[in-house]
Amino acid sequence: MKQFAKAMLIGLSLILTACGNGSSSSSGNINGNWTAALTDPNGSPAFAFTTSFTQSSGTSLNVTNFNFTTSSPCFNSQTSQTGSFNFTGNFNGRVTGVFGMTISTMFPPGQTNNVLTLQGNVNGGTVSGTWTLTGVQSGCTGNGSFTVTKS
Repeated sequence: MKQFAKAMLIGLSLILTACGNGSSSSSGNINGNWTAALTDPNGSPAFAFTTSFTQSSGTSLNVTNFNFTTSSPCFNSQTSQTGSFNFTGNFNGRVTGVFGMTISTMFPPGQTNNVLTLQGNVNGGTVSGTWTLTGVQSGCTGNGSFTVTKS
């Protein structure tokens, strides 16, 4: 009887250990504070920003607390930000999916905006992909790659 009790206790311990082994790290979802670094095709820094993401219903992503940490004449006025996140999988608490974000200047109505578009993939606490900038101001066009990491 004692051996049966020991075997049950060991089995129960193994089951509880396996159940409690899920990831509770910050990579468990896209919600939180993020820091972005955008580079041009030569690998030189182009833009950098910090922001907060919150997954809302569907693929919508709320973008708040957005702040460029680099200076640029392309974005020296107020901006608006929108984002999307299409969740494609979850393995042991790691979020993966397709990410999109648009940052636009808010010129007066009827004028063309400078638009920075990011398209990439989320893998845990990192988003990586490509960016393009289109705009009307001189020097406000370009492209490159980016990495956004969870703070």
